[in-house]
Amino acid sequence: MTRTGSGLRPFSVKAKLGTLVVVSVFITTGLLMVALRTRTELRFITVFSVIATLLITQFVAHGLTAPLDEMTTVARSISHGDYTRRVSGAGRRDELGDLAQTINLMADDLEAVDRHRKELVANVSHELRTPIAALRAVLENVVDGVSSADPETMRTALRQTERLGRLVETLLDLSRLDNGVVTLKARRFEVWPYLSGVLKEANLAASHRRLPSGSGNHTRKDVHLHLDVSPPELTAHADAERLHQVVANLIDNAVKHSPPHGRVTVLARRGAGPESLALEVLDEGPGIPEAERHRVFERFNRGEVPSPHGPGSDGGTGLGLAIARWAVDLHGGRIGVAESARGCRIQVTLPGIPQPRG
Repeated sequence: MTRTGSGLRPFSVKAKLGTLVVVSVFITTGLLMVALRTRTELRFITVFSVIATLLITQFVAHGLTAPLDEMTTVARSISHGDYTRRVSGAGRRDELGDLAQTINLMADDLEAVDRHRKELVANVSHELRTPIAALRAVLENVVDGVSSADPETMRTALRQTERLGRLVETLLDLSRLDNGVVTLKARRFEVWPYLSGVLKEANLAASHRRLPSGSGNHTRKDVHLHLDVSPPELTAHADAERLHQVVANLIDNAVKHSPPHGRVTVLARRGAGPESLALEVLDEGPGIPEAERHRVFERFNRGEVPSPHGPGSDGGTGLGLAIARWAVDLHGGRIGVAESARGCRIQVTLPGIPQPRG
C-alpha cells in the first residue's frame, strides 16, 4: 500500500471524521432552514438533528471500531504463541489499513523467528549425534573389553570430545547466519588424510549396534566406503570443520539409501581455481527423481522414497543435506545432484583461495 505522507489522504480516518462533522453541520443547518420556512418548533428540529447525527456517527464509528476489535483479537492470539492469525483489513486505504498491514508483517516475522528457533534446536540435536555416537562406541568397546584403554583409543575419544565442543559452537553460529557475521576458518590441508579420517569416523559410528548416525538410526555394516583422491598429494583451502559437516552428512545419506552390500564412493579432484576442490559422493541406491532434485537440500525434506534401503535404516530428520548446503554456501561453493547412470551422485565444488578483484 502506498503512503501519501503525513498530509490528509482521501480515505484517511481524519478525512472521514472531518466529513462526519461537515455532514452533521449540513444536516443541522438544513433542518434549521426548513424550520424557519415551515415555522416548525425548534425543539423538534433539535431532536431530528440529534437523531440524524447519531445515526451517521454510529455508521462511521462501526466502520472504524470493527477492525480495531479484530486487531485486538489477533494481537491477543499472537501474544499466546499463535502466529497463524492475520488481520483481514490490510487492504483498507486508511490508517487502520496501515495498522493491519503492520500487524500482519509483525506476525510473519514472529512466525519466521519461531520457526528458525525450532530448526536451530533440531540442527543442534542432529549434528551432535555423530560425535556422541562415535564417543559412545569407543567407551563401550573399552568397558566391554573389546579394546583396551590404550593411548590411541583415548586419542580417538578425545578427538570426538573436541569435535563435540566445536560443533556446539559451530551450530550455535546458525543463529547469527542471517546477519552475515559467521566467519570461515579456512586453511590449507591435505585432502587424502583428511577425507580418510572422515570415512574412518563414519565406519566407527556405524560399527556399533543401533547407534544414531548424523541424520538417522541405522546399522549399515554391510556398506563399503571407498575413497578416491587424485592426485594423491591433492591439497585444498577450506574450513575443515565445515567441510567435515558436508562430507559426513553426504556419506550418511548415501549409506542410508544404499542397497545391501552396496558401495559408497567419495571422489576428490582438483578444482578450477587455486586450492579449489571438487568432491563427489556416489551411491548405488534408487537415486533421486529429477522432479525432486531441487528440493533435496531443503530442511526436513525426506524425499518421496517410502522407506530407506538397507537393514536398520530410517528416514532421518531431513536435515543432513540442508546442513551440507549451508556449509557449502558459506564457502561460496556449489552443491547439487548430478546425472548418474546408477544411484545418486552429489557434486560439491569449493572455490579455494579467494582471488583479489582487480
